[in-house]
Amino acid sequence: MNDKNNLTTGSVWENLVMFALPYLLACFMQTFYGMADLFVVGMYHGSATTTAVAIGSQVMHMLTVIIVGFAMGATVRIARCVGAKDEESAARTVGAAVSFFILFSLAFTIILLLLTSGITSVMLTPEEAVRETKIYLAVCFAGVPFITAYNVISSIFRGAGDSRRPMYFVAVACVVNIALDFVFIGGMRLGAAGAALGTVCGQAVSVMFALGMLRKCDLGFRVTRQDIRADREVISQMLKVGTPIACQDGLIQVAFIVITVIANSRGLIASAAVGIVEKLIGFMFLVPSAFLSAISAITAQNMGADRADRARASLRYGLVITVCWGMVCAVYNQFLPQTLVGLFTKDTAVAAAGCAYMKSYAFDTVFAAVHFCFSGYFCGDQKAGISFIHNITAILLVRIPGAYLASVYFPDSLYPMGWAAPLGSLLSGLICIGFYLYCRQHEQAGQRGVSRG
Repeated sequence: MNDKNNLTTGSVWENLVMFALPYLLACFMQTFYGMADLFVVGMYHGSATTTAVAIGSQVMHMLTVIIVGFAMGATVRIARCVGAKDEESAARTVGAAVSFFILFSLAFTIILLLLTSGITSVMLTPEEAVRETKIYLAVCFAGVPFITAYNVISSIFRGAGDSRRPMYFVAVACVVNIALDFVFIGGMRLGAAGAALGTVCGQAVSVMFALGMLRKCDLGFRVTRQDIRADREVISQMLKVGTPIACQDGLIQVAFIVITVIANSRGLIASAAVGIVEKLIGFMFLVPSAFLSAISAITAQNMGADRADRARASLRYGLVITVCWGMVCAVYNQFLPQTLVGLFTKDTAVAAAGCAYMKSYAFDTVFAAVHFCFSGYFCGDQKAGISFIHNITAILLVRIPGAYLASVYFPDSLYPMGWAAPLGSLLSGLICIGFYLYCRQHEQAGQRGVSRG
């Protein structure tokens, strides 16, 4: 097996950083080109079209993170096979992933197209934007197979220890999407349909590029036509990891939507302020997200190679980096939140509300860093269920009720409402630490039993 992307040897610190950086850049570009649609639409069309694209983008982001969650199951399974130097099982996993996700994407696309009107209604879309929203969603839903294909191919490369090439796939999609936005939206005046077409075309070109690279590159194992089949055992193992992650990520997005609805009920100023801060926090979360993926891949490969010590080392290093990053973000936003919030609004009332919300919300970058890293470790160790448990617990017990109660008892300021997120993450972090210590104690007891025997 090719060792060029082997994460079971060499410096754990170097492996972690070198894996995380390309993933971070890929996430940044994906976030950037997701915002490009809104920017270009705003240049050439009115508020109804802008609202349609904003609502549609929110829906598509939620669907994308669910697909990414399912694909994580393939990443972990492939990485464990690579770590164990089991080429046959790695090839079987790739084949099973391809077979499953082809069927999944087709079924998902049909269901979504049938539910387009219902989804538009559930999102409480303003009447003026209903038609454009439906068009945007219908076109984007038709492109779900491309979104799925990109993420599956990326998961294959990341499982093999390569996070650079998925970055190239996103870069291709980003360039094509932005270029076509100006053609379809600016030149042809297609509105929301043009924004959706640009996105889908960018993804289609990216998939073709990714397929070409997949055929040419050496993954360290060879996939034959015989491997491309729906192996129930392998699919079951992938879904055991991927399903909790997909559910977790989907519920997180639902929580964001619920909190947005709570903010909307407080009026236009609060709604705008919360929307701006959520975007800014999303950028800050790119760093812990990148390290979650890196820790997951490194843990999976090293657990497969029976190198649990290196997996735990990747967790420790990831915690140090992401918590430090979170502390920098939190401290900066205590003193200079206006420098960031002011980039998105010139309305003094919106800026003031946004700064108050940012000051408390920014602490989430510290606490979330902890449970992001532990989630990566648990996923790599095939214990993804705990990630789902701590997230759903925090969402249902703290984040949503906390945001609601703060909006009721503190109607004049967004500062108390901003604490709902970091307090929820604090609970998640404590659950993760408790579960990790329990597992370590259990493992050490087992090792002592073996040594006595």
